Formats: sequence, C-alpha cells, structure tokens
Amino acid sequence: MALPLLSLLPLSPLFALCSLHACMATDSDPLLSFLQRVQSDALRTMGPTDFDPKLYVDLPLKTDLSIAVSAFDSLPRRSGTIPISEFNKFLKEFFDEAGSDLVYAVPVDFKPEPEGFLVKVENEEMRKWALEVHAIWKNLSRRVSEKVKKRPERHTLLYLPGTVIVPGSRFREVYYWDSYWVIRGLLASKMYDTAKGIVFYLISLIETYGHVLNGARTYYTNRSQPPLLSSMVREIYMRTGDVELLKRALPPLLKEHGFWVSDIHQVTIQDQRGHKHCLSRYQARWYQPRPESATVDEELSLKLTPSEKDAFYHEFASAAESGWDFSSRWMRNSSDLTTTATTSIIPVDLNTFIYKLELDISTFAKITGDNSTSQKFIESAKSRKVAIRSLLWNPNLGQWFDYWLDKHDAHQDVYHWNPGSQNCKIFASNFVPLWLLAQYPDSDQLIEDFDEELVTSLRKSGLISDYGIATSLSNTGQQWDFPNGWPPLQHMIVDGLANAYSKEARSLAESIAINWIKTNFAAYKKTGSMHEKCNVESCGEFGGGGEYIPQTGFGWSNGVILALLEEFGWPHDRDVSC
Repeated sequence: MALPLLSLLPLSPLFALCSLHACMATDSDPLLSFLQRVQSDALRTMGPTDFDPKLYVDLPLKTDLSIAVSAFDSLPRRSGTIPISEFNKFLKEFFDEAGSDLVYAVPVDFKPEPEGFLVKVENEEMRKWALEVHAIWKNLSRRVSEKVKKRPERHTLLYLPGTVIVPGSRFREVYYWDSYWVIRGLLASKMYDTAKGIVFYLISLIETYGHVLNGARTYYTNRSQPPLLSSMVREIYMRTGDVELLKRALPPLLKEHGFWVSDIHQVTIQDQRGHKHCLSRYQARWYQPRPESATVDEELSLKLTPSEKDAFYHEFASAAESGWDFSSRWMRNSSDLTTTATTSIIPVDLNTFIYKLELDISTFAKITGDNSTSQKFIESAKSRKVAIRSLLWNPNLGQWFDYWLDKHDAHQDVYHWNPGSQNCKIFASNFVPLWLLAQYPDSDQLIEDFDEELVTSLRKSGLISDYGIATSLSNTGQQWDFPNGWPPLQHMIVDGLANAYSKEARSLAESIAINWIKTNFAAYKKTGSMHEKCNVESCGEFGGGGEYIPQTGFGWSNGVILALLEEFGWPHDRDVSC
C-alpha cells in the first residue's frame, strides 16, 4: 500500500479541537504519541473523505524517533494545516509504507489442491471457486520483518517469529478471534502446521502480556477479544491428535482464564433465591481515544464534558474488546454512539466462550494427566452453566439475553437480580450457545434437551434472512447491526444446528449454509474478492456501515466458507447461483 497523497479539503469542527499535542496522545509510548499527532495532522490536511486513521499508527519509522519529531515540528503550517506537498514529502522521507514491516511468506504446508480437500464438493464450478478461496491463504500469509526485532521502538507492530495469516486490507496484523475461523479454514485446507503456528503466536502474547491481545500491535495491549484460543487448540487436536500441543497450551490457557475471571471482568450477581453467581463482561483498561481510531473517537466526543469523555472512551474501547465494534447491542440509545455502555452488560456470547474455555481446560488437563486441574475446571464450568441458565436464559422467549447491570441494584459489589434487566432485543448473539452442540455434543451443557425450542425461537426471531443470519433487527448504520451478516455468527449458529438432535435443526443449518455460500460466491464473482461481511438481504452484496470502508481479503470469511463446504458439501446438480 502506497503512502497517502493528501489533498487540501475544508476542515470539520474536530480540527479546531485536535492540536499538535492532542489529548489523544499516550505518554507511555512515545512512538504512538507521535504517530497520533501525525494522524491528527493528516486529517487536517486530507479531510474526512476516505480517511483511515489506522494507516498512520501503522507506519514504520525509517529514522530515530527524535529526528522525525524534530522534522515534524519544523514543518510549515498555514492556519494550523500542513501544506499537502510538505506533508507528503515528510511521510516519504521518514516512514516506510504501512504493512511493510510484515513480509510475504509462503506457508510451508500449502498445496494448490491438497489430498482429501473438500471431498463432498462435487460441483465443478463450486470446487473451482473453493480452490481459489483456498489459494488466498498464500496472499494473506505473513511473517514479521527482522527490522521489527532489531528496532522495535520504530514500530507499533509486535515482533513474534513464525508465519501467520492476517485478515486482509487495513487489518495488517494478526487478530485474536478472527484466527479461530482462519484456523477452521486452514484445517479444511490440510494446513496443520500453519494453524499451529498461529496458536503458538497467540500463546506468546499471553506469556508476554497476560492475555491474548485484540491484535498484534502496541496500541492493542489494553484489551483482548472473545477468548477462543482453547477452541483453536481443540480443533487442531481433534484433527492431529497432537498431545504435545495440549501440554504447550495448557499453562497459557490457565493464565487466560485468570484474566477473564479477574476483578477487571468478573461480576457477582445474586439471584432471586439468594444464590450468588459470577459472570464476566468486556472491560478494556483504557480511558483515552483508541489510537487506531483516535480522530473518530475525538469527533464523537465533542459534545461531552471532560469526565464524560473519559467514560465514553473506556466504554468504546470495551466494545472493541467484544469484537462487535460497533452495535446497538452496546448502546442505551441506538442512534447515539456516545451512549455506549459495554461494561454495564453481561454478554451471552462472552460467557458461552468462557464456559467452553473451562470445558476445554478440563479436557486438555485430563488428556495430559492433570486430573486435579481437570476436576477443578469441571466444577468451574458447572458453576458458570448454572449462572448462565439462572440469569441469561429466558424460558418464555426461548433464548438467552444479555443482562444489563444497574448500579442501583448493587450493594457491596454484588448486583441483585432484576428480571427487567434482561435485554430482550434480538441479536444473533442470543443464539451463540447453540454452538456448544457442535463442540461438546455428549456433555452436560447449556442446551440440554430443549434444542427444538431454540430452533422455533430462532425461526421466529426475524434474524434468518434470504442470504444469512442478520446480526440484529435494528438498522442503525453500525456494522454489527442489520442488514449485515458476519461469518463468525453464521458459522457458530449453523455449526450448532447441524449437530442438534432434531432433523428440523439440521435442515435449517444446511439451508442457512447454502444461502451464505451462494451470496459469498456471487460477491466473489462480481468483485474478485472475499469480503469481511455480507448484506443478508441481497445476493452478492457485501456489507457496509461503521467507521471504515468495506474490507476484502478476508481471513474469517475464507475460513467459514471452507468449513461450511467441508461440512455440507455441494452436489453435482445443486445450482451455484442465488
């Protein structure tokens, strides 16, 4: 990607606020503070049209920071704005291109057509496309340049050895929860070594920072993402039987579990019978604008008081930790992003993931001979199951709902159950526990014997559209809302339905999968790219909304398509068109 050539456009009110040392700066990281100054001035010079703030905090320095800062301070400014030619000259002289500190690396286990690849895909046109999607792994494969290892102070990218798969487009680094679906696709592609390499990369983040970061950048150290590392390990183990992988992963997974049940994330709620339950929430350790989107956050906060701004930045970063950035799901007022209140919500999906993490740890410990740890986490999982069933399940509506915390219900750090605090709005996350049917079909789990009730509730929810499952029923313009459908949500719900006990559930799973595959196929044929998300109302139309333009590549989209084709296949006589 070339360095941006800027054009002088009228300024928005934001520019009056963002001085050279804008309050978005982070004093603890001199490079990041400087890059955010560059980001702010780039917006002044470039204007808001097609402006991507992340680009500027991803730029690698060519020189020592002090030299670049001195040169930047010396740039001429006209009414507070750097002339285009001077800005472009500065960028070219002091920075390499964003993403250039990762280099292409052909995966050692990639084969153009692996043996046993998607054996149930019989249709020639669909198989040809599947092989093209498979080949994208080569395009998304990277390793971190040795430059980062030698001069880490010049990069926001974190150095880690090995080959990884990045999502694509503006997402130039490894992301946490994306990697689960990347790995599902890699396993369909028989690329076991590459899949293990991603796991080892994420493990090293836990060993360094105490948790897996949102992404492999210095500006992501303050938050994580949905905890799916144990699921990645389990998927690889199920294919390879690699016990050594379980032994390597178990200590870091114990540390990750500790992160999610620490005081930062865990909340105690007392139910109507007086029983106390512990569940978790998203909560970033951050009270400033997100560096990768600092100019966006600053503009959103213009109407807020200083104390309100700090709270807003904290809630916004916490929503980013959820992976759902952004959605009416986290907002008190769905038309006002500044009402985001993520830390006041106990999410269904997060607690499902932690419940599964506990089951996974117990399983891995048992396999590796640590019976004490195995039993401990069986008990932890049982306690969380009871908490989820007691506080999040709604038997009248037949689905799980997020729970809103109200400070008025709290006494000495214990919240008292309020049945009116369930958020009874419809989101795809309400059905994420279905995924457990695919993961632990024979275990005592959240679903138990009412999967038919769930299928009925899902059918009536309004989420199932012509070409996939909508994220919500609210069209707010946010990307994690209607009419967007996201690959992870399609896969988790379909994977669960496909492993349910009823023929109706399995039939519904296949129907949703077929339509999702068709719309991705149509979008690929029309654009030549795989897209981050799709519009579930229109065949072949990719999704939109949110704070950045639609992205292509795309790691988890490729992974979900390959995983669904592996599961359901494609007969000779099935039409590929919508």
